[in-house]
Amino acid sequence: MLQQKIPATVITGFLGAGKTTIIRNMLMNAGGKKIALIINEFGDLGVDGDVLKGCGADNCTEDDIIELTNGCICCTVADDFIPTMQKLLERDVKPDHIVIETSGLALPQPLVAAFNWPDIRTRVTVDGVITVVDSAAVAAGRFADDHDKVDAARAEDASLDHESPIEELFEDQLTCADLIVLNKTDLLDAAGIAAVRAEVTGRTHRKPAMVEARNGEVSSLVLLGIGAGTEDDIDNRKSHHELEHEALHESGAAHDHHHDHDEFESFVLKLGAIADPAAFIDRLKPVIESHDILRLKGFIDVPGKPMRLVIQAVGTRIDTYFDRPWTSSEKRETRLVVIGLHEWDFGAVVEAVQGAAG
Repeated sequence: MLQQKIPATVITGFLGAGKTTIIRNMLMNAGGKKIALIINEFGDLGVDGDVLKGCGADNCTEDDIIELTNGCICCTVADDFIPTMQKLLERDVKPDHIVIETSGLALPQPLVAAFNWPDIRTRVTVDGVITVVDSAAVAAGRFADDHDKVDAARAEDASLDHESPIEELFEDQLTCADLIVLNKTDLLDAAGIAAVRAEVTGRTHRKPAMVEARNGEVSSLVLLGIGAGTEDDIDNRKSHHELEHEALHESGAAHDHHHDHDEFESFVLKLGAIADPAAFIDRLKPVIESHDILRLKGFIDVPGKPMRLVIQAVGTRIDTYFDRPWTSSEKRETRLVVIGLHEWDFGAVVEAVQGAAG
């Protein structure tokens, strides 16, 4: 009898879309399935994995959560992801389902293609790729260039790219999806949601299923058990980079074989205790806006509070909540991951965030 393949779900989506929240809710409502998680983050501080470890789900213990914090998983498939999968499959007790959360800057296509690796293909199948969308950010035009302005610029210089790195990545993540989750719809009215649906639909030639969500609340029955076998359909979900590579290959032009994320940078900033988090957040908002910080997340040490304060910023929209007590084995300090575009003034950003902390 052939051994049944373990299903794996890839959850992707741009920075701050709500991937970790969706996974946290899924773990708490997985119907007893034993879940293994592979969490990838852009930056050296594993915020998402640490948050998920604290959720207390019996079906996903700390031993079942594997963190890859050395960059974007799509660029380190052979070096990191495949060995991680092999070790996971060698365990005596196999998971019922594997969930992979990509970095918000990752292309899902190379990751899905890795499931055709001979040692993995016979034992695991991609149940589905779920792309999480920050509906409020889409409504605000965060992923869209001013196309009239771009067209005018291209009329002057035809060598200019049509799309920004963010816009291109957004489209690639949508193109690979089996299911698109329009998250944070509670921040929009009906007309806004309809506009987001139209915008997202127009961004990919494929038309995957689409569901709406508030606060990352999506039924596990929807997320798990899609049965897409996505690894067999990867040729229909090519990224901009792959299409450009093919076009240059056909023309005989020189081209770069590697996909990277040189357009983005991140750093981890360690600060002292912050006595007034509300005041810190008020001072942080103009810093985020003026320095075009894409994402800020981490943990805050609040004096007199036994629990650590999680901070999650997407643009100037900032959420905080206490998640768990500080443990005796960890140092109490404020640690933040800051992610932005490559062109930023690193020193000025560090100084501004430190200034906001007081």
